[in-house]
Parts: sequence; C-alpha cells; structure tokens
Amino acid sequence: MDFFTSMDISASALAAERTRMNLISSNLANVNSTRTAEGGPYRRKDAVFTATPVKEGNSFGAALSRANQARSVQVTQINEDQRPPRLQYEPGHPDADANGYVAYPNVNVVEEMADMITASRSYEANITATNAAKSMALKTLDLLR
Repeated sequence: MDFFTSMDISASALAAERTRMNLISSNLANVNSTRTAEGGPYRRKDAVFTATPVKEGNSFGAALSRANQARSVQVTQINEDQRPPRLQYEPGHPDADANGYVAYPNVNVVEEMADMITASRSYEANITATNAAKSMALKTLDLLR
C-alpha cells in the first residue's frame, strides 16, 4: 500500500466518523424536541458504514493492496431509529394527547454519550494512523538524502 492510499483510507474513516459525530450531536440537541417538520417527535438518527474497495492503479503498491484487500469506509445510509417514542405524562404540555401523554424522542442520552466516546476514539485512532504514515514517508525521504 502506498502513502497516498493509506492517507485516503484514513481520510475516508475521518469523514465517516465526523458524520457520525454530527448525527450524535443532532440526537443530543433534539432530546426534548416533540415537534418536527414531518410531524411527531424527533427520531434518533444513526449512520451506516460500509467498507468499499480502494481504487488503485497498476503499480506494485496497487498489487500489494489488492493482496491485502485494503478497504476504505463510507457512510452509505443514515437510518432513523424505529423504536417507539418515550411517553411521559404531562397534561399541561401543548403537545399532550387526549390522555395527557407527550411523545418525546427515542433518544437515550447514555447511549449517545457512549457512541460519542466510541466515535471520538475511532477518530483519534485514524489521526494516529495518518501521523504514522506521514512519519514513515518522512523517514523514507530522510533515508534517500
């Protein structure tokens, strides 16, 4: 795998994790949103990641990459959680139904925080991989001097 391919793979993972962090932020920001443009409470959103083959040329590095089956990551879909909303008894709330229950989003703050920590760690790991590839490339250039 050549330098640019490794950077492309890490960059794709960084972009995917950034999307995931944005969705988590949106979920946390809307934890109490009882109205949306579509109607009803906000629905939790989650990213679906897919491994995609790395596009390479006919170089020796490309042949090695195909042997190792290098893959990049892409966000292929953003799903809305289909779990039912959380019902809370608040008869004075403007969005309460006839029985006095308000439908709140199906967002679990603890789950979102755990997902945020996981996304943050994945982002850090990809930054480390990028820095390692950069360091190896610089050491190679030093050897050639």
